[in-house]
Amino acid sequence: MSEGTALPGDSTASTSEMRLVDVAFERLEEMIVTRRLPPNTMVSEQQLSAELNMGRTPIREALQRLRQIGFVEMQPRRGTLVCGADIHQQLELLEVRRPLEELMVKCACKRATDDQRATLRKLAAQILKAAEDGDTAAYLKINRQIHVTEVESAHNSMLTAMMTASQAQSRRFWYQHIQQNKAYEEGARCHAKTLIAIADNDVEVAVQAASELMMFLERLTCSTLTMYATSR
Repeated sequence: MSEGTALPGDSTASTSEMRLVDVAFERLEEMIVTRRLPPNTMVSEQQLSAELNMGRTPIREALQRLRQIGFVEMQPRRGTLVCGADIHQQLELLEVRRPLEELMVKCACKRATDDQRATLRKLAAQILKAAEDGDTAAYLKINRQIHVTEVESAHNSMLTAMMTASQAQSRRFWYQHIQQNKAYEEGARCHAKTLIAIADNDVEVAVQAASELMMFLERLTCSTLTMYATSR
């Protein structure tokens, strides 16, 4: 039997296989976000399988998920292309993300479990600490966990599916440009305010904080656009 193949009715094997796909997805997403897999480069399942020490099946499934959120593009007979990040597209993305972000925090305020609220408080403290330390790697990982926990706290599967792609693209843009703009601390404060408001079930403050976060991201994106324009 091939590696990672589940027997019919074997729920343990099936769960294990799904977990492998999740791990492959998270690791490849991080590699693209941090530019270990640079934009506009070709990669192959075989290459990634060897690099991550995983079977090709979870790599293939993970690449399909990355394709769905716009991180890669499948090119027949050539392989998989890592897509570039576009500043104008990021502004369009934030325009779409703003109302979804506000809806998410409203749902999370009402529906988050006690454990999720406790996790949100911990993440608020962690993101502030990472910003204070200027730890880009820690900041990125905590930022990802914030996104995951927020959407899980909303308890709406359709909203989760819609938010996944926009948040992933924002993380990618964020990682590339945050150091140039020295925006760690302001971003961390916006995130922390949102998280604590959700944990406190304070809908009004959570919505206001989410709006402030979106305005901050828009300013960051516009300043990056201006920087590129003046450097030409």
